[in-house]
Amino acid sequence: MLVYLRLLKESFGFAINALTNNKLRTLLSLLGVTIGILSIIAVLAAVDSLDRKITKDLSSLDKNTIYLMRFSFGPSDIPQWKREQFPNVKFDEYTNLKESLNNTDQVGYQLFVKRESIKYESKLVSDVNVVPVSSEFIDIQGLEFEDGRFYNESESNSGTAVIVLGYEIAQGLFENSNAIGKNIRLYGQRFTVIGVLKKQGAGLFGDSNDTSVFLPVNFLRRLYGDNNDAMTPVILLKPNKGVDMDAYKAEVSYKLRSMRGLKAGEIDNFFINVLSGFTDLIDGIIGQMNVVGWIISGFSLLVGGFGIANIMFVSVKERTNLIGIQKSLGAKNRFILFQFLFEAVILSVIGGVIGLVLVWIISVILTKVLDFEFVLSMGNIMLGTGLAALIGLISGILPAITASKLDPVEAIRTGM
Repeated sequence: MLVYLRLLKESFGFAINALTNNKLRTLLSLLGVTIGILSIIAVLAAVDSLDRKITKDLSSLDKNTIYLMRFSFGPSDIPQWKREQFPNVKFDEYTNLKESLNNTDQVGYQLFVKRESIKYESKLVSDVNVVPVSSEFIDIQGLEFEDGRFYNESESNSGTAVIVLGYEIAQGLFENSNAIGKNIRLYGQRFTVIGVLKKQGAGLFGDSNDTSVFLPVNFLRRLYGDNNDAMTPVILLKPNKGVDMDAYKAEVSYKLRSMRGLKAGEIDNFFINVLSGFTDLIDGIIGQMNVVGWIISGFSLLVGGFGIANIMFVSVKERTNLIGIQKSLGAKNRFILFQFLFEAVILSVIGGVIGLVLVWIISVILTKVLDFEFVLSMGNIMLGTGLAALIGLISGILPAITASKLDPVEAIRTGM
């Protein structure tokens, strides 16, 4: 064991010597490994960070939550021209489903509307994500509050002019002062602030609760009516835990078809979008990103492997005389073999570590610039180091075998 520890120490010394004596040649040869490890670990770190963000953003939502509307979250077999003829879901359908659906925890109603500007005295915040929604939304999405509360069922049904602000909106209008009870203007109307949400951070697709405001959906219905083309309604359904989703969707479809008078054989003129289907779609995209990352990185690692092999063949040639002396003094082929293998692995790991350091620097910069937490996990660090070691091992086998099979007399004579 002590022999191999000494061998490892000597190999490390030779690797450092190669770096110091032939800086340019060695660094250029290690560049492939560095770029390969940088590429794959950067992709994996980005995917891991995205996965964590998705998990965090959707942690308050039940994956069985249903978005019942005229549009589909994913691809559809129904032609687009036919989908465009589908009617919007109606408020009456929301109330009927709320009263009649079995195995249902919550039923909510929401309008998708265009972004607006809101004002408090002389301060104006533009490009605000406005979310008109019924009171059940808080139980469906699980909002967390910095201050105040969400509007109750009575305020929701009557369309009371109250509003809940996202963290950044509250900061933009009131800075660090208390927003509760203040009056802001939106849609040319005055709203009383009753709640401010906790800071959430950047959303998965740009939007987040930080840049959103929430108001009773009936306020907007009373102001603009139900037939406004600028508003797209959606019914939110949160089933009870453990429910059979296929049976539940069948019941939803049956009840809504009955309300709309659809006959047997006619297609549904609505879509039952389950959140889990959306997350499965995202998981598929993430999986494809991983595959592409591995393919791109594979070419860099291949180039890096040839670079390491090149260094080792040059090293064997430069140390032919030394190999001959070692063998004449009793060094076995196995000792020479491991000496060069260890050196190849150490050189490759050095290139990999440089790649990992670059990934860490990039992740720190992007986290600060984009307000999105890029995480370089210990698992990815171990994977990067292991990959680098494997590339070194594979690349160093042939040069190490060549060195171990040198004839000692010929080696000494050649090196003289």
